[in-house]
Amino acid sequence: MNKSRHKGLALILLAVSQLILALDYTIVFVAMPSIGADLGFSANHLQWVVSAYSLVFGGFLLIGGRLSDLMGRRRMFIIAMALFGAGSLLGGLADSQMVLIAARGLQGLGGALLSPSTLSLIMSNFDEGAERNRAMGIWASMGGVGLSLGLLLGGVLTSYLGWEFTFFVNVPIALITLILAPFVLAENKAASGPKRYDALGTISVTAGMILIVYYLIQSPVEGWLSLGTLPFGLLSALLLVLFVVIEQRTKEPLIPFRLFRNRNLTGAALIAVLFSASFGSLYYFLTLYTQEVLHYSAIQSGVSFLPLTISAFLGGRLINKMLSMAGVAGTVTIGMILGGIGFLVLTQLSENGSAWGIIPGTVIVGLGQALVFTTMFIAGSTGIDPKEQGVASAIISTGQQIGSAVGLAAIMAIISANLGSGLKLEALESSDLNHAIHMSFFAASVMTLLGVAVTFITLKRKKQPSKVEKKEMASH
Repeated sequence: MNKSRHKGLALILLAVSQLILALDYTIVFVAMPSIGADLGFSANHLQWVVSAYSLVFGGFLLIGGRLSDLMGRRRMFIIAMALFGAGSLLGGLADSQMVLIAARGLQGLGGALLSPSTLSLIMSNFDEGAERNRAMGIWASMGGVGLSLGLLLGGVLTSYLGWEFTFFVNVPIALITLILAPFVLAENKAASGPKRYDALGTISVTAGMILIVYYLIQSPVEGWLSLGTLPFGLLSALLLVLFVVIEQRTKEPLIPFRLFRNRNLTGAALIAVLFSASFGSLYYFLTLYTQEVLHYSAIQSGVSFLPLTISAFLGGRLINKMLSMAGVAGTVTIGMILGGIGFLVLTQLSENGSAWGIIPGTVIVGLGQALVFTTMFIAGSTGIDPKEQGVASAIISTGQQIGSAVGLAAIMAIISANLGSGLKLEALESSDLNHAIHMSFFAASVMTLLGVAVTFITLKRKKQPSKVEKKEMASH
């Protein structure tokens, strides 16, 4: 436990780390047209600026969580931040398509190792109870803010400094974090005795995750049964089945399956899938609306997301109050319902509209996003042994990555079935594209309803707090 006077600074480091991970997922969206024009990307290849990050991030999350538990969270945090910073620097300096895609992959690797270590460092630096809950609330809310802030910051940086600075912005943050981390973060006790790594399990699940994410990314473009995609889907399924068999027979599994007996962790992972499938799709389709339907510049598009950023921040500030009133399950439910309402409001966007029309729906979605994103991590850490917090966090984050790929693939399939066209969305006429965006928001709203159902089935209901607990919560 961190007994130093640096707990405040430790929380800032961990919260900022979570912020840049979320921010990095969306910051390139607004910059994509500029990146494509400068480096000569074709429409089909440009998606890999986003996909390369998601592919590696999703593939290496589970091994990142296990290494965090075995080698020490602070050590992995420092290694991961160094990789993430190096990838960001390489991305800003990239002068070719391959270099940029490689840089995004390196960022994804850094992110996969960084994400599980940050949550588990909360456990080893803050006392259990109100102090830890407050720290977790701030840490998790930064993720929700980062998703929307990335679009705003991406527009500003691209317009005034160039798309390269959507990468360079991470470099000074990484450097400062690397300097301070050894002094302000308390290391957890790494597992004692000989460290055994589940090599076969690691290889099978990492390869399987990479292939399943690739299949989900490429299938909406090439076809679900295409020879260019189907073999990857089948091989990924085979590898993941093999992983389950290996894990049941090894003495030191990468993922102890007994963790899934914890309803809160299982529920949090499923909620993470549905959260990313619904809320996560907003950024892609809203960027399409502002840039391709309304024909906004990068800066105009970025500024139009300011209300979303503010509402996500305000939603994060409400977490403790919501938890005390409604409990974990109630807070997630309210967040999902708000998201569903916001998406339905966004189905009214007009091809002749303006940024003002975006505000009501995005404000509602932003509030819901903050409530769900923060609370699902709080739920997933409940009842988990501190020695296994890293892998538990990785399970939830893996759910996010899979959900993002599955959600976008499902929405694209719905759009293709309705429009009967294999064209890229960017190539559609404004009226058709606007209709496709409406369908995406309606599909996202349906997914939030599934999220409500999963929440009621899996998460434990709120218990009435004692008088002492009420006083503690009121003071924070």
